[in-house]
Amino acid sequence: MRPSLQQIFYGAPGTGKSHTIKEQTRGEDVVRTTFHPDSDYSTFVGAYKPTTKTVPVTTVIGTKAVPVEGADGKPMTEDKIVYEFVSQAFLQAYIEAWQKFNQLGAGEEAKKEYLIIEEINRGNCAQIFGDLFQLLDRGAHGFSEYPIKADADMQKQLHKAFAGVTIPQEDEINKHFDEEDIVSQVLNGEVLLLPSNLYIWATMNTSDQSLFPIDSAFKRRWDWNYVPISDAGERWAIDVNGAKYDWWQFLVAINSRIYDATYSEDKKLGYFFCKAENGVISAEKFVSKVVFYLWNDVFKDSEFEGEAFSDGDNGKLSFDKFYITEAGKTEVNEEKVERFLNNLELKPVSENDDDEEYKGQKESTDDGEQSEWTETEKKRYEYWDAFLKYAPKHSQDFATYFGGIKKSTKSHWKNFFVTGTDFYLVAIQQRRRHAIEMQVYYDQTTDEYYRLFAHKDEIEKEMGVKYEWNEIPDKKSSIISEEKHDVDFENKEDWPVQFDFIIDRLLRMRAVFLKYAKK
Repeated sequence: MRPSLQQIFYGAPGTGKSHTIKEQTRGEDVVRTTFHPDSDYSTFVGAYKPTTKTVPVTTVIGTKAVPVEGADGKPMTEDKIVYEFVSQAFLQAYIEAWQKFNQLGAGEEAKKEYLIIEEINRGNCAQIFGDLFQLLDRGAHGFSEYPIKADADMQKQLHKAFAGVTIPQEDEINKHFDEEDIVSQVLNGEVLLLPSNLYIWATMNTSDQSLFPIDSAFKRRWDWNYVPISDAGERWAIDVNGAKYDWWQFLVAINSRIYDATYSEDKKLGYFFCKAENGVISAEKFVSKVVFYLWNDVFKDSEFEGEAFSDGDNGKLSFDKFYITEAGKTEVNEEKVERFLNNLELKPVSENDDDEEYKGQKESTDDGEQSEWTETEKKRYEYWDAFLKYAPKHSQDFATYFGGIKKSTKSHWKNFFVTGTDFYLVAIQQRRRHAIEMQVYYDQTTDEYYRLFAHKDEIEKEMGVKYEWNEIPDKKSSIISEEKHDVDFENKEDWPVQFDFIIDRLLRMRAVFLKYAKK
């Protein structure tokens, strides 16, 4: 299926819009630009600009200009300022896209060219695109339906850029334009016409949409791709007073209050709003980036009402209270940061609850007294207990291959053994990441793992999954894994859907991996 020729990726700040485009265009030819309030047609398309050019020094003798020679007998030169037409992002991508049609064989498709516009609504789109607006109407064939005439300066530039370019599909393209020789006009620079291999993608923060409103005529010429706020699974933590608070849990809590205060998605925070270093967001970065944004751009109109903004001393947690000054030195007041996080009902991540990495542990035979379990351990147990009652009743194959004697435990993992192989399958509750992780686990890396890896492409095609293949030399073990994200473990009504996913994966992984392990 052909990706959209023109689409805008939009969503709250930090949702990973640019990253999404980067991943989808990896390995492709990309021209990238960013719109801003001073952007205009000339900075997007191209214009004459002063440049320096080295020319010979001459003198006039009689009626002739004669080159001047230096003491060494060589002609002297000097740099002069001249004006040349300089193509900007649009023309660069446009020319590259058409040149990709040059000398294509029969039945071949031109390679894609991407023009990426970051922050498209931070510039005045009507002013920047100008008459290019008409080119955004694409037909079913992918070409612009309505070509526009190029001005004289641009025509010279295009004619020079397309010198020597021939397009074997010329007749086929011309058929879309009532047999008019449109291709020759394009190559002569007479008209502008977006080719079918030129993709124009853009990003837009919904919180910035008031900078330069985009009119409906412009909007309808784009497909709109919403990038939601979701857990990226990076397991980032906010480090405050020696304790670590889960970044995703903070986002869930604060975004709920942002919506209550603004009745809008626009001001919410995405996962990458504030980037961690080595998985940690320091208190200093948290205050300077996150708290500053919340206090100055989000909650100021609601006057910081509610328990979330209590300073614990019968007053409001104003922005200045996040800093303390001693001996002329200003530092972040981590106690107030801790107060704010506690106001949001967040608790530090304990070592017990924080460790959700599966390390090849065996099934526990004694979980101790339930009265001594943490709340997370109780939830894990309840989940596995429900799963082990559900699975055999809803899948005869599960009962046949994995039924056995299975016990509910407080652990975040559950092992499922496959007879006749060196690996076993693992289902993992990644509650902090809101994900279900499925693994093929080797306690000891054997030749069997390498046989599977040799058939990596076939396995992933049959499973319809892109796996992470990790060989761990230090532990002499190996893991083949995938994750299902945006899992709500707290929503018991959704458990059957989650259980069906685990059952499906276990049965299909058993069949596919077992087959290739024996090859």
